[in-house]
Amino acid sequence: MKGKTIVGKAKPLGAYPHIKRVGDFLFVSGTSSRKLDNTHVGVEIVDGIKKLDIKLQTKAVLENIRDILTEENATLNDVVDVTTFLVDMEDFKGYNETYATFFEKENGPTRTTVAVRQLPHPDLVIEIKVMAYKKQHD
Repeated sequence: MKGKTIVGKAKPLGAYPHIKRVGDFLFVSGTSSRKLDNTHVGVEIVDGIKKLDIKLQTKAVLENIRDILTEENATLNDVVDVTTFLVDMEDFKGYNETYATFFEKENGPTRTTVAVRQLPHPDLVIEIKVMAYKKQHD
């Protein structure tokens, strides 16, 4: 079992890797829209009011996961299960629309979406963790 922290991605906020391989399975830790500089995609201040965009955050999260998977020569096509945490189920529609641009309904991974009271940063409206299956090279 081997875990990796990915160079070029925001460092994990605790004692865990971005991704861990166990045989042919890959487990990606909960991933957000956090950038290397610790700011977040999908956060905009308009007239002094903070706007959090579920579509931009979902896109950034899935792109971060895609990038993390490449470290193990895997792609989003190798993802077999997705767990999504939303702070507000009112965001489900926007999340679902963006998610559908990354995965196909018929051939995509299984998925569970749950509402949570909060995530590790107040600018986050979504976090996603995935499990993928990618044969190791001998």
